[in-house]
Amino acid sequence: MACSKKDGSTDRDGGAPQRFEQHPLSEVACVVGVVSGKGGVGKSLVSCSLAVELARRGLKVGILDADITGPSVPRMLGLGGRHATTIGDLFLPAVGPLGIKVMSANMLLAHENDPVLWRGPVLAGAIRQFWSQTSWGPIDVLVVDMPPGTGDVALTVYQALPVDGTVIVTTPQDLVSMIVGKAVKMAAKMGVGVLGLVENMGYATCPHCGERIDVFGPSHLERDSELAGVAALDRLPQDPALAAACDAGDLARCLPADFLPKTVARVLALGNEPAPVPDVAAMDARYEAAYGAVPQPTAEETVDMTPEEV
Repeated sequence: MACSKKDGSTDRDGGAPQRFEQHPLSEVACVVGVVSGKGGVGKSLVSCSLAVELARRGLKVGILDADITGPSVPRMLGLGGRHATTIGDLFLPAVGPLGIKVMSANMLLAHENDPVLWRGPVLAGAIRQFWSQTSWGPIDVLVVDMPPGTGDVALTVYQALPVDGTVIVTTPQDLVSMIVGKAVKMAAKMGVGVLGLVENMGYATCPHCGERIDVFGPSHLERDSELAGVAALDRLPQDPALAAACDAGDLARCLPADFLPKTVARVLALGNEPAPVPDVAAMDARYEAAYGAVPQPTAEETVDMTPEEV
């Protein structure tokens, strides 16, 4: 598969800074971000599962764990306690099951449960090191496991890495659905295309009769994707066996076959079908039509403040 050229330049709007340069020993063809508007929706599970399914199809896959302060990718893939290897100032990713390469902040800590107490500029520097000072070698798809929300690290990844498209992870709860809009709009404002939505923990299956139970309520995948103007991809179950496999570092072996089928197919099609950038104005119009106009504050109710004043 072939995606956009990774030449270190940027054509994104908004005066975005120059992209981080890829290391000469890296040959990353395609970069896919996995994001969520909030934590606790299973974003890292989707990142690792996507990497496993792509690797099962014979692709060379890596995971850049950009969730610096809450990294869980190494543990899920059986790399808990492993440390990064270096040659001078060059990092070498750890190699996990199916040849999946992983670079994570947890591999730089003395103990995997040590906290990462870094401020914004240092976090951005870590992303630069994981991209520019890491020898990824030939990689067909690099999955970037993003931190939740729209903060410093997400902004750095969107501005400085050549992201070809993002997968947004949600759960069937109205609160999460509202925050999905923020993730879609952030991608749009950064000029990054959205591959679609994945709804995690969508249902549980009764072990006795096989009936599907909507633990968190009915699915909102179709509704949310239609409102956001992006594709509805996969709806994933709430599976205790899968959670246990993640805890044991055995996800690659235990992941059911053909997991995330629509998401995998969409990533594989990126070379011929670039991810569309959402239309924010059209998205706002759909939300207004569905829920009514949002009351706008008057001049007396607003306060203009500079960052220094904040």
